[in-house]
Amino acid sequence: MLFDAARPDAAGRVTARPLLRALGWKPGLALHIDVVYATVLIAPAPNGAHVVGTREELPLPAVTRHLCGIAPGEPVLLAALPRQNRILVHPSNTITAVLADLHARILGEPS
Repeated sequence: MLFDAARPDAAGRVTARPLLRALGWKPGLALHIDVVYATVLIAPAPNGAHVVGTREELPLPAVTRHLCGIAPGEPVLLAALPRQNRILVHPSNTITAVLADLHARILGEPS
């Protein structure tokens, strides 16, 4: 698993060069984008409605951003899964909740 962080621009694009290159995804590659458990799931798809951008960015459609609570400029965590040939985009609110719980367990505090 490979990680990167990004901030969506006003149009919902996130630059993901290192992850795209690790997966071999080139500009113009058709993508299927879905939401699973408030996380964006991106996978290559021959008839996908979206594409990798010319500047090696991933599109996050408005409906997808809304469902996941992703706002322009807020950080997201990108996770590439090479074996599954997928990228997951985790919104900052999910990462905050997971880390708060983990930190509470580490420090022996109630979450």
